[in-house]
Order: sequence, then structure tokens, then C-alpha cells
Amino acid sequence: MTADQDGSHPPQRLGLLLAWHGSVTQTRMRRALSSAGLTPRHAMTLTHLEGGPISQRALAERLEVDPSVLVGILNDLEGDGLAERRRDPADRRRHNVAITTAGEAALRKTNAALDEVEGGIFAGLSDQERALLRGLLDRVNTSAEDFRCDE
Repeated sequence: MTADQDGSHPPQRLGLLLAWHGSVTQTRMRRALSSAGLTPRHAMTLTHLEGGPISQRALAERLEVDPSVLVGILNDLEGDGLAERRRDPADRRRHNVAITTAGEAALRKTNAALDEVEGGIFAGLSDQERALLRGLLDRVNTSAEDFRCDE
């Protein structure tokens, strides 16, 4: 059996290579998030709430999820005391969403865990190379419509 056959080397086609690294990264990130008690969707939602209250509609647009999906995420976060929905005083039909003190603490824990994972994954890259990688990935032709989050 060669090294390629035993799984010790990632595939060499660029798309498969990116997928392989993405899978490894996703596994490490999920592990870090679960240690902080969050799923990727919950963590992303809290991250978007960190800047202050936002309307539920605007939050769904930022997260690029259907409003019905967001309702489930917010139900979970509210149930855990990490976020809260309030009626907008200017428009009683609209809800604003805010992170709670407990949500801020969970987000700090999450960010620390993710910093550790990213530090390990990108340890071999300089700051300049990380910026270059980010720029290259921004140019990869992908779309949110193609994404499926399996939580």
C-alpha cells in the first residue's frame, strides 16, 4: 500500500485538496465549538449580535438563512439565555434580537477556543501569508445557495 492509498496524504486535485482541508478544519472547529457549548450556527449568530441589537429580518439576511431557520436558532439561543428578542418600540410588528450577558460570555469562550484551533491550523503561515490566503479564498467562486450546514 502506498502513502496515497493509506490516507496519509490529501488528494491532489485542487478542489479535493480544498475539501480535505475544509473537512479537517470543520472537524476541529466543531470540536472547539462543542467544548464551548455551541453549534456553528449558534456561534455565527452570536457573533453577528456582538455589535448590538439588530432586527430579526436583518439578522436572517446577514446569516443568509431563511427566516424560518433563524427562528429555530433564536429559540435555542433564547432557551439557553444567550440571546433575547424584543419588540421594536418604533414598530411593534418587528422583533429586535440582542445578545445577553451570558451570550457574551459564551462568545468569549467560543472565540478563545476558535483562536486556539486557528492558531494550530495556520501555525505554518506568516501573517502576510494568512492575508494572502484570505484574499485568495475570497476570490473562489462559491455561493451561499450551495451551502448545506449539517448540524
